[in-house]
Amino acid sequence: MGSTGWRRWSLGVLVSGAIGLTWGSAAQAAEQLTLRFGPFEQVVSVAEVEAYAKTGKVSSNLQFFSVVLTSETRRALTTKLEMDPQVSGQVVGDLLKSPAGQQLMRNLQSAAPGLTAEAIQAGVTIAAKQFGGLDAIGVLKAIPQKNITIDISEAAALGSKLNLTYWQSQATSTLLQRSLAVEKTNFSAPFDPSLPGKVNVSQQTLVLTDSRRQRSLPVDLYLPETVQGPIVVISPGFESSKQFLTYVAQHLASHGFSVVAIDHPSVFQNQTRTTLNPEKLLPPQELLDRPKDIVFVLDELAKRTEFSGKVNAQKAIVIGHSLGGYGALALAGGEIQLDELRQFCQKSKIIQRTPADWLQCSGTELSGNRISLRDNRVVGTIALNPAVGKIFGKSGLSQVKTPTVMLASTDDSLTPPLTQQLQPFMQLPTPKYLMTAIGATHLSVSDRERFQVGTAARTLVKEKVGAEVDPLRRAVLGVSLAFVKQQTPEAEKYKPFLSAGYVQSIATPGMPLRMNSELPMGVTRLLKLAGMV
Repeated sequence: MGSTGWRRWSLGVLVSGAIGLTWGSAAQAAEQLTLRFGPFEQVVSVAEVEAYAKTGKVSSNLQFFSVVLTSETRRALTTKLEMDPQVSGQVVGDLLKSPAGQQLMRNLQSAAPGLTAEAIQAGVTIAAKQFGGLDAIGVLKAIPQKNITIDISEAAALGSKLNLTYWQSQATSTLLQRSLAVEKTNFSAPFDPSLPGKVNVSQQTLVLTDSRRQRSLPVDLYLPETVQGPIVVISPGFESSKQFLTYVAQHLASHGFSVVAIDHPSVFQNQTRTTLNPEKLLPPQELLDRPKDIVFVLDELAKRTEFSGKVNAQKAIVIGHSLGGYGALALAGGEIQLDELRQFCQKSKIIQRTPADWLQCSGTELSGNRISLRDNRVVGTIALNPAVGKIFGKSGLSQVKTPTVMLASTDDSLTPPLTQQLQPFMQLPTPKYLMTAIGATHLSVSDRERFQVGTAARTLVKEKVGAEVDPLRRAVLGVSLAFVKQQTPEAEKYKPFLSAGYVQSIATPGMPLRMNSELPMGVTRLLKLAGMV
């Protein structure tokens, strides 16, 4: 998912973080809260609730509610969604006008029966502007009402319906770091696959037009002086750019692989912010057209005589990020299971879905139940923070025909790892590799030189895209090259770099990295406890 898509997806992040607003409404007010639990009511001050949020100390007035004053409640009270004050008004306005926002407002009014929709909207808008983001205490302080009545039962019921996948991922980050670790092996190698190669590379930009589908596809071609192995195709995420993984393209080309990076058509070209609807962000056909864009590009490159001897378009490895990761897995043989997707999207509430779910649920409008987009030219797949979720159902990924590398980032709020990567990874046939970046976010693998860090700061959840995630970028370079090299005579020479020892040797205390070919028992148990397997 790109930086532009990030801002437009802010409503999804807000929905994912709605527990903070809900428990905020259940925990404090501008000056006082009247907490109602059945026939019992208790007035508490803001100071008491604020002290509890900061220290965990429960005052005498709050003792009766200790059953709901859990660690999750404290986390929700103190969690802040960062937001640029300059765009917060428009973002909040878009959210609250949308069907998803209206549903959220109705639920919040049930939990806080004395508040009007206008009062809630005012509190959210003012808090976002004044405090540089949204947290429960800030919102309640901003609501223009002295005393707020909270129905604890309604608030708890709403909280139980919310999808806390992102927060689950946050809470289990330490567990994943420990469970996915492999015993130190003192890894050493005679060379470093993350360093640039010595092959000269030329770059050119083309615009390929698919007249049948009326899609114009700008592409960047990286052509090494001497070519080996399959072509590498890079597919970026939702509303992202072909430059998102430029550093990966340049690296692979410098080692002798031709690379093509694609710009998929923007779905926002004919939309304005005032018409943005969260349920219509992604036209359903895009779920089919994006993988077909890759097929078309391979067809075009194979036909053009000027690329004869420069591009091997009969074999391809697809590297996809976010929605591009979904497309890569589909071309590798993952069966799209629309019947299971419809079941999930119909049963899940608006406030239960993650941003990745919103994109996928647009597919429920496609016809049929099972779709295969398999292209036999695809011989390998690298899915970075892929948006997978329920689109392949319970068994669709078991039909993948290629080796696969999948990346999960524990602080990814757009494609949360538990549902979007770890659970789907269990379906994949071998050989498969799961790389996990502890503390990384959705955009952490982006090209540091070309990605606009200022744009990341203007999103609702703070992204890590600077030097702090350089170890992850280095691992992506080394693992990608080793993976692509498996299609060449140098396969055995590079095989050691597809290992936990190599990836953990790159890690730092600030950026722990893991590599696994199977999920350890502790992680599968976690997924079972969360009802995900």
